[in-house]
Amino acid sequence: MGKVILVVDDSPSIRKFITLALKIQSFTVITAEDGMQALEVLLHNNNIDLVLTDLNMPNMDGIKLIQNIREMDNFKELPIIILSSLSSDDDIKEGLGAGANSYLIKPFNTKKVQYEVSKYL
Repeated sequence: MGKVILVVDDSPSIRKFITLALKIQSFTVITAEDGMQALEVLLHNNNIDLVLTDLNMPNMDGIKLIQNIREMDNFKELPIIILSSLSSDDDIKEGLGAGANSYLIKPFNTKKVQYEVSKYL
């Protein structure tokens, strides 16, 4: 089995698009609809190699998710890439300040996502 990526986004079409883009590169993809669901996945799955998350989501947003991941001993070093339509300098600073490794702005293309992921895996 290849590297495992957790994709967190409340948009089914975005999850599907990213999943297809990453499966082309032989990654295994697990998806979650929001931060709460993503934490559940992480609690039951220690072999996640990277998280790709949106920021604007119901129940638990991406910033809270990143903060929670960084507090988990076994995921302190887990690469996290934000994929968001929030594009202000403050949004980017907040995302990276919360502990994300990279910040991609929507709309995005497949190659950019694949390249960003390849920097970490």
